[in-house]
Amino acid sequence: MGKRVLNDRTIKGLKPATPGKRYDIMDALVPGLGVRVTENGTKTFTLVTRYPGSANPARRALGAYGEITLEQARTRAREWLALIQRGVDPQAEVERQRLAEQRKRAGTFTSVCEDYIRDKLSTQRRGHDAELQLRNEFISRWGKRPITEITAGDIKVVVREVKARAPYMAHALLSNVRRMFNWAIEQGDYGLEHSPCDHLKAKSLIGERQPRSRILIDDEIRAFWRACMRMGYPHGDLGRALLLTGTRHREMAAAPWSEFDLTKSIWTIDQKRFKSNSEHIVPLVPDMIALIQGLPRFKSGSFLFSTGYGKVATDITEKVKTKIDERMLRTLRAMARMRGDDPDRIELRPWVIHDLRRTMRTHLAALRIPDHIAEMVLGHGKKGLQRVYDQHRYEAEMREALERWAARLRSIVEPPPANVVALRA
Repeated sequence: MGKRVLNDRTIKGLKPATPGKRYDIMDALVPGLGVRVTENGTKTFTLVTRYPGSANPARRALGAYGEITLEQARTRAREWLALIQRGVDPQAEVERQRLAEQRKRAGTFTSVCEDYIRDKLSTQRRGHDAELQLRNEFISRWGKRPITEITAGDIKVVVREVKARAPYMAHALLSNVRRMFNWAIEQGDYGLEHSPCDHLKAKSLIGERQPRSRILIDDEIRAFWRACMRMGYPHGDLGRALLLTGTRHREMAAAPWSEFDLTKSIWTIDQKRFKSNSEHIVPLVPDMIALIQGLPRFKSGSFLFSTGYGKVATDITEKVKTKIDERMLRTLRAMARMRGDDPDRIELRPWVIHDLRRTMRTHLAALRIPDHIAEMVLGHGKKGLQRVYDQHRYEAEMREALERWAARLRSIVEPPPANVVALRA
């Protein structure tokens, strides 16, 4: 067993051992460090010494030459010798460090969020929306950071940034991430004992949560419809379907073909997908039936609106909504130009997809649809004694309301020429 001051040139020049044999070249600088060479020419750094719990010296591999350098091998050998002097077995220490690193990876913000999404959000009706918020606003920023290192200041930065463009969403974000941290603490598996959201008050950080009152005016409705027509399937068609029916975004976006009976002109939303955990019937008017009949129907999937051949439901994400807004603004400015107004002064006020429901509800009131019928069209359940004693389904009344809304919508998106005068019926 030769001993010399090892260097890369020496190690590279070592010849394979004779068949069935192997040999060692020891380093003159670090006691016990050597290179073992096999008949295949494999070269492995080893440390020969007496390990804790053993009466005789033993040889253990430090790493193959090429995977670690000579200097790394010398550093590792010295670290092992220091551990042995303290009575610590290097292999036990390596395993401890491996487990610690494994726990550290398991405790990253991304890994905890993935557990939360899988175990909690996947069972909730609005879990998909909460998942998108976590992924887009939080995981994209803090993914690899340990969850225990996320501070109240980190959360404030995100919430304030979102508040600047969408105060209502900022409230939802803070509530969402607060629930995630509380869930992680309850699990007791991530080393988290306190939530960074504990002392964050939405009212002081974001402001009073004001009820939304935004509705789209007629020109905006026309611009939205035109944008959807130009975008086509799936997002444009989804947007038109939402405006025609007044249904909630996810209820329409994740609708499967099995819920639709075009012969009876009925869409029955399964109670598992409906907000009130009860079955909901949506009468389908001719305009909506025509839209549905124009959709592609894939053999490989069951969803009406999909970018994955029906296998995965799609929805109007923030990115898609931005494209809709851009198209709407171009249309609004073109309309202003035709009126002789300055198009550069036209702006599109911020709005969200849920505002389509409020817009429709406002028009139903203007069309003198009774309040309780308009509320049922939107999927709001009966209240008080009516919920107990009135078991009439009001299907015909809801159908009439939707037909009158469809007619009103047509008059907005396809206005008659200026020289045509509408006669009172």
